[in-house]
Amino acid sequence: MEQLDLRAEADAVLAELVGDPGGSARLREDQWQAVAALVEDRRRALVVQRTGWGKSAVYFVATALLRRRGAGPTVIVSPLLALMRNQVESASRAGIRARTINSANPEEWDTIYGEVERGETDVLLVSPERLNSVDFREQVLPKLAATTGLLVVDEAHCISDWGHDFRPDYRRLRSVLAGLAPDVPVLATTATANARVTADVAEQLGTGAGEALVLRGSLERESLRLGVVRLPDAAHRLAWLAEHLEELPGSGIIYTLTVAAAEEAAAHLRQRGYTVASYTGRTENADRLQAEEDLLANRVKALVATSALGMGFDKPDLGFVLHLGSPSSPIAYYQQVGRAGRGVAHADVLLLPGKEDEAIWRYFADTAFPPEAQVRQTLTALADAGRPLSVPALEAVVDLRRSRLETMLKVLDVDGAVKRVKGGWISTGEPWSYDAERYAWVARQRAAEQQAMRDYVSTSGCRLEFLRQQLDDEGAAPCGRCDNCAGPWADVSVSDQSLTTAAQELDRPGAEIEPRRMWPTGMPALGVDLKGRIPPGEQCSAGRALGRLSDIGWGNRLRPLLAENAPDGAVPDDVLRAAVAVLADWARSPGGWATGAPDAPARPAGVVAIPSTTRPRLVGSLAEGIATVGRLPFLGTLTYTGPDDGRAVRRSNSAQRLKALSQAFTVSGELADALSRSPGPVLLVDDSTDSGWTLAVAARLLRRAGSGPVLPLVLATAG
Repeated sequence: MEQLDLRAEADAVLAELVGDPGGSARLREDQWQAVAALVEDRRRALVVQRTGWGKSAVYFVATALLRRRGAGPTVIVSPLLALMRNQVESASRAGIRARTINSANPEEWDTIYGEVERGETDVLLVSPERLNSVDFREQVLPKLAATTGLLVVDEAHCISDWGHDFRPDYRRLRSVLAGLAPDVPVLATTATANARVTADVAEQLGTGAGEALVLRGSLERESLRLGVVRLPDAAHRLAWLAEHLEELPGSGIIYTLTVAAAEEAAAHLRQRGYTVASYTGRTENADRLQAEEDLLANRVKALVATSALGMGFDKPDLGFVLHLGSPSSPIAYYQQVGRAGRGVAHADVLLLPGKEDEAIWRYFADTAFPPEAQVRQTLTALADAGRPLSVPALEAVVDLRRSRLETMLKVLDVDGAVKRVKGGWISTGEPWSYDAERYAWVARQRAAEQQAMRDYVSTSGCRLEFLRQQLDDEGAAPCGRCDNCAGPWADVSVSDQSLTTAAQELDRPGAEIEPRRMWPTGMPALGVDLKGRIPPGEQCSAGRALGRLSDIGWGNRLRPLLAENAPDGAVPDDVLRAAVAVLADWARSPGGWATGAPDAPARPAGVVAIPSTTRPRLVGSLAEGIATVGRLPFLGTLTYTGPDDGRAVRRSNSAQRLKALSQAFTVSGELADALSRSPGPVLLVDDSTDSGWTLAVAARLLRRAGSGPVLPLVLATAG
């Protein structure tokens, strides 16, 4: 009888959550099983269910029931800011007071902490990054662990480094779980966990509390119709979007692989009359909120988004998800397409793969755990320092990009080898072993996921069944709806006019280069006397590039030209013409030298090339071609004084790269004479720029040799 009363109470809470108090809403049996495990049995449970199954209903209903029985607040750890905002609103309908702590609201943190301590908050949503904050971990987390009535781990596959989306911040949860009282229930949820990841997460959940309950359901999505549209190139894909987007049902999401692609596609669609918005890592928080609200209210046809949108967008009537470019993992792909069709009978899912996809995968693939020698070098540096070292200080010692260095430190932190404190990182002195076998397996898993994504595109079998099999869904069977089961359903035609317009958009060259204004931290420790702000009279000016390597337009043309094994040769005529067009647009842009504005710089007085050890003919012919067409004197080339193969300057992080570059170039007497004969601004020409330090060092040398402002012009930027 008691369980019947609890079930009735749970269903009443659900009715309030969905906005139908007193209505007929009822938890499904599988949802009730999870709620009962948390509220009655106080168990730790892992729920692996498809997107749209109703995982949030489980933890909100459980929260209401536990709070009524005197339990402390629920803490939800989630990386999904958009979902946090949605859930705070839905919780309020059931009288559940929810607050969130994340990078977007630091000004509210103290107020929220006070509300939690006074018992005024029922649910606290926390981003995983907070778990790695020293203040939060030492001052707030112990109090939460002591008072929490329910811990929820959303997107729990992020805990496991066997998974497609491992995040080191999540590893901190192991210690949180170990510190909870045995009777505090824990719920972990995910829609994307294969058998290996499920077992790993369940094992971590069971830390100190016995075996975790695993509730796994079918990943079938009866509303989804999947298809692949294969088109020859980026122009055809953009033209197809412009012609056929209106045919897709309702409003939806267009995912791209890069920020540049999202911005390019959104701009093109707006020019073709569509109401769309871009949503990327560069989008300001206020603009993100507005974009989310506009899609929820169907005021836009689509958000053109990178993975910055994440999975945290709760719109049950989302009519379509389209991918302009193929993700590198079918598991991640399933998770993204799962946003569609949650509350409607039919939704369309289309993938438009591109030839550039794999190059983009490689560009973003530098996430593997570093080799043991670099890890040991970091541990030794921390042990020898005798004080906390910041990440910039460690960059001067360890040749790793900052993002990869930070990821490594977080893993070592969870493993107990290092500790984050105020002021940086310290060594704990605890023994630590390098699990080479595991790291190699994870790397092989990433490669296998990429191959599986190629197989998804080319398969003649059921596409949904393929994705379900990738997630070890035992009930996987042909869906009967996808383009392979029921026949192609997407019109692949593109008119000549749309194709011409798209090609013209993609062929329009030009991207701005932001100059470096500060030297990296820690250079004096490397024996390089550079620190603080770069003096204005030695700075490089803002510059221009023909395109970004991540572009779907010029990026596709430049990547083969600048590939590591590409043969050196004279700059192609079309590339030179485009570079000249970029220069002309730059001159006419606001503040350009051709505008005649009072504060505009003088016209360039000459062209200087940066020497290249790998592509000397390409860079030389580009510089001389620019000089000829622009009727400017070619003043010469900086002298390269570094190693013959140039490898020493191709380093991973800013400090190491600048150390190598600081002695890599000189201004010859001949070039100095040429600069004195042609005083004024100088166009500095190179093939590409990544970190910006080569341009910064070269500009400093030229300014010190008597040149005017140094204006960089390159073929490609990496970003």
